Amino acid sequence: MSLFSRKFWKPGTEAPDSALNEERKSTNEDSGATVIYNPNRSLSIEQQRQRLPVFKLRNHILYLLEKYQTVVIVGETGCGKSTQIPQYLLESGWAEKGYLIGVTQPRRVAAVTVASRVAEERGSILGAEVGYTIRFEDCSEEKVTKVKFLTDGLLIREIMGDPLLKKYSVIMLDEAHERSLNTDIILGLLRKIQKKRTDLRIIIASATLDAEEMRDFFNNNETGDKSKDTASIMTIEGRNYPINVFPVPDYLKCTVETVMKVHKSEKEGDVLAFLTGQDEVEAVVRMLIDEAKKIPRDGHKMKVLPMYGTLPSSEQMKVFERTSRNIRKIVIATNIAEASITINGIVYIIDCGFVKIKAYNPTTGIESLVIIPVSQGSANQRAGRAGRVRAGKAYRLYTEESFQKLPLATVPEMQRSDLAPVVLQLKALGIINIIKFHFLSPPPAQNMIRGLELLYALDAIDEDCNLTSPLGLQMAEFPLTPMFSKMLLESGNFGCSEEAITVAAMTQIQNVFVTPSGNKSSAARSRRKFAVEEGDHVTLINVFNSFIKYKKSSKWCHEYFLNYKGLCRAVEIRHQLSRILKKFNVPLVSCGEIRSLAWFQNADNGDEFDEDKKINYKK
Repeated sequence: MSLFSRKFWKPGTEAPDSALNEERKSTNEDSGATVIYNPNRSLSIEQQRQRLPVFKLRNHILYLLEKYQTVVIVGETGCGKSTQIPQYLLESGWAEKGYLIGVTQPRRVAAVTVASRVAEERGSILGAEVGYTIRFEDCSEEKVTKVKFLTDGLLIREIMGDPLLKKYSVIMLDEAHERSLNTDIILGLLRKIQKKRTDLRIIIASATLDAEEMRDFFNNNETGDKSKDTASIMTIEGRNYPINVFPVPDYLKCTVETVMKVHKSEKEGDVLAFLTGQDEVEAVVRMLIDEAKKIPRDGHKMKVLPMYGTLPSSEQMKVFERTSRNIRKIVIATNIAEASITINGIVYIIDCGFVKIKAYNPTTGIESLVIIPVSQGSANQRAGRAGRVRAGKAYRLYTEESFQKLPLATVPEMQRSDLAPVVLQLKALGIINIIKFHFLSPPPAQNMIRGLELLYALDAIDEDCNLTSPLGLQMAEFPLTPMFSKMLLESGNFGCSEEAITVAAMTQIQNVFVTPSGNKSSAARSRRKFAVEEGDHVTLINVFNSFIKYKKSSKWCHEYFLNYKGLCRAVEIRHQLSRILKKFNVPLVSCGEIRSLAWFQNADNGDEFDEDKKINYKK
């Protein structure tokens, strides 16, 4: 059964047969793929599991989960919390009597890769005992799956169909420190659910997290007697070697200088440097390649590699390739290397001290990317990339005094985002008074007002801030932002629903055009072949229609520098969106068909038309 064919449960009405399994696009999804490098692949699965730091604390974790409703686990990247804790829960019987163990991830790719790894360790087929559910894709079986990995947005959609999450015994929120919009919504919802379901256990797992704040948020003990606390904290040590931190003043050019100093004066070990965006990464890579060419033939060579979210996956995987002993690998990356990937062999870290994040301006209603100083938590997370192989070193391109002035944590996404999708989702969940909803980090009043104004302008809510029927309820059911939802629902009235669906599907793809680092000019020329003066949306329609015309050929995509896997996914998303529009009786018509029909109707009336225009209309 299609995910879109499932019924939507309006709060207060009879429960449907099954829950919605869709989510809106998360901004975190654009921050890059999650790739895990395993240096112990030569060992047996059981030996690999026992070598992880979390293995020693297995019984402690299970004990805390029996005693407390909520357990906050702070474990550094690589300690094994994401893959091992779900298995410990499964082995100790938390998935018996038809219950499920749910594990959320902020990114789709992370949910799939971690689920694949856990299934491999369990010796089962992915989708059977261990499965995953992500946006537009469900790889799980209702009566067979015991451990389900899903994105945090997907869990919200499940709460719409099952407000008390009755089929789950444990919910584990992984990578909670990222504090995405969906993560903060889930935290507030789970806090409400726990009051009704005292048997539901929650695990909050993170590498860098204000554990005490999270514990206090979930602790229902108001007596002051600590023996009656309902939440607890556990710390897992993940780093094996110490890290020395060296502050260095300056920025971009200093990154190149520091890399070269490390390369010339330090012992063996690869280097990972953090910058803010693709342009900076590519600029530093070019400068380092020029420096590498100056190294004598008999000298210690360098292999310089970029790493950022829109880099083709084939080029991303190059950072995991092993190099010979006389070559040092230099990885220049954005903040996706901060938590999303683990590169073996990194010993030296260079931190520029800045990060690029999405920020929302409620006055203009525009979201933009801004560069700000990193938080102390992010700086420590970056430094933690070293020390995996032996004692590591982190070079910070800012002073110790500057570090002390940095904020302790990055501003949560809830406080710097457009709240229209959040309000719409909470309204659909039956939260009447949004202002009184218990947010871990309450959003600014201006952002909330702007979100309500936008929904009112879209006719999704009425003057009393209640969801309108049927428009508001239908918009809440879409796994898209409110403006995209309204566009699709109204597209039939404007005779362009086929094109609107294509635009909606194509904009869910992170990077339609592929730009290889060594062939940018050819990629730019190919992109211009699809571009039109009417704008990017029509360009995307041209790309999609051409992809279908050439029978979804991977060879054709490679020739024109297009993302083949992304376009295949756009086809699937478009199919799903078409089904939901049919469900709402929105006619699927093309504006091209209507234009042709209008031309011929006018032609019959004896009107004169330009022959070239006639051909264009027919096309």
